[in-house]
Amino acid sequence: MRVVFLVAVSALVLPIAVQADDEAASIAAGGLVPRREIRIVMAKEVLRISLKKIVVDYDFRNDTDQDVTTEVAFPVPPYDHSENSYIVSMASFSDFMLSIDGKPAPFKAEAKATLKGKEVTEILEADKIDIASFGHLQEHEGLDTRNKIPDFTRLPEKEQKRLIAMGFFDIDKNNAEANWTVHLQYHWKQSFPAHSTVHIRHEYTPVAGSAGMIMDEKSILDAGKIPVNETKPRPLNPNDPSDITTYCLGLPLAKSLAANIHQSVLNGLDISHGDYTILLNYVDFILTTANSWRKPIEDFTLIIERPKPESGGHVLVSFCSPMNGKVEKLDADYFQVHLTNFVPAAELHIGFFEVPVIKPDLAAAKKSAPGSFAVKKSALGSFRWMRLLIAALVGVGFLFSLATFFLRYRKKNQATTSQM
Repeated sequence: MRVVFLVAVSALVLPIAVQADDEAASIAAGGLVPRREIRIVMAKEVLRISLKKIVVDYDFRNDTDQDVTTEVAFPVPPYDHSENSYIVSMASFSDFMLSIDGKPAPFKAEAKATLKGKEVTEILEADKIDIASFGHLQEHEGLDTRNKIPDFTRLPEKEQKRLIAMGFFDIDKNNAEANWTVHLQYHWKQSFPAHSTVHIRHEYTPVAGSAGMIMDEKSILDAGKIPVNETKPRPLNPNDPSDITTYCLGLPLAKSLAANIHQSVLNGLDISHGDYTILLNYVDFILTTANSWRKPIEDFTLIIERPKPESGGHVLVSFCSPMNGKVEKLDADYFQVHLTNFVPAAELHIGFFEVPVIKPDLAAAKKSAPGSFAVKKSALGSFRWMRLLIAALVGVGFLFSLATFFLRYRKKNQATTSQM
């Protein structure tokens, strides 16, 4: 399958006619952050991104004459629990894994809570309510439509009422919700021996965003004509993550998208009936956390994996390359950007665009559906004529009976008149 890849950095805002549906937002996580430590150099970073896994390998170097020990953290983006939020295991990156110099390494989890902008960690900890899991909240399943919060329900009724009054929980007969925001980080104490290098790897499953979009060819081509400016990349639109102008499409990729859409429409894709012209998946990564270490990153490599298509279409990959770096195609599914002395100035927003492909045989099958309906419609039409014929016969019979009754009544009336 053909992959079209383009690197550009957009700076202008262009209104694009996009209809998006069934959206799920991405949660942007990033790299490792030291606590109050800038003596350690990030000599090398290799960042591998796919829809299923993010893996980051670092070589940290201590050029000083002293051993350095510091706390290192992986900050999880703040998350809350609401009807539209992700399940806790996804939002908390619960499958986070760490290895140091090739060996699995332990780490600790530290969770804090805020409610209406104020820290409320101590209140929840006093009642032994687990902050990160919202009191070990159990999402409803099957016919049961109500969440369960064990850490809340085991409390005395008086304490439950107090927490509800303070706004920590919303509890009613229909559902149970926890209202605080979680600030979670995984952290550990790391030693960096003098004049030596430490290799650290961490990996996790990204919370990818997705959207089904209905776009015409002109809108896509207009997005591809946006000028490029590497110093001012287009920021991600928080109100519309599917805004394609934030992926630095460029004209070659836009033309490929438009051509694929055109062909699919010719083959039977029906926009008027809500068929998506683009299936978008996207992954965000916070690059600027690297600036917490001694700058710059001496050697940086970004490797992006093209996912397999979900609907038999072509997957096209696009993002704003860091520092407008050159993109190399390693093979059919992998693309690489390599930079030296790199100081991140913006975050990564990677889009995977798939245009559903409707093959001629599938198109014929799709067109046969209306034909089948036409046959049914024809049969139904015959049935209607039969009903009309039966109705006509019943009507004639009714008129005949009415005429017979009228004639009999008339003869009887005439006989009565003659007798009089």
